[in-house]
Amino acid sequence: MPSPIHVTCGIVLWNNKVLCVQRSEDMHLPFKWEFPGGKIEKGEDAPTCLLREIKEELNLAIEIMEYLSPVFFQYPGKQPICLIPMIASCRHPRLTLSEHAAFVWLEPKNILTLDWAEADIPIVKEFINWWDAQQRQI
Repeated sequence: MPSPIHVTCGIVLWNNKVLCVQRSEDMHLPFKWEFPGGKIEKGEDAPTCLLREIKEELNLAIEIMEYLSPVFFQYPGKQPICLIPMIASCRHPRLTLSEHAAFVWLEPKNILTLDWAEADIPIVKEFINWWDAQQRQI
């Protein structure tokens, strides 16, 4: 079995809403929803990768707050991936799409209504549990 590609994804929060992005028609899994991020480059660590990818893909500056559990997944006919999720915040919601078809800012309770890429689903569920736990502490 080939070694997995390490990929970061950011659960970006602003004003108690979560950024969700839709894959473009040219991408693998067209029109599925995901958290933004990308492949870790040689010599790069996961946080540096996520900051770079969010800046490149969305022209958005973020601050990483917390890590969630990595997800190992393999789509049929593709190399396996290790998806490394990080919860992050941003100061403003203004962004520019360079790769994705669309984006939405949703309340955490509503994000499961989207048609998510299969690898992202465990992350969506873990994030909702994390969010609910945070709200109970307030």
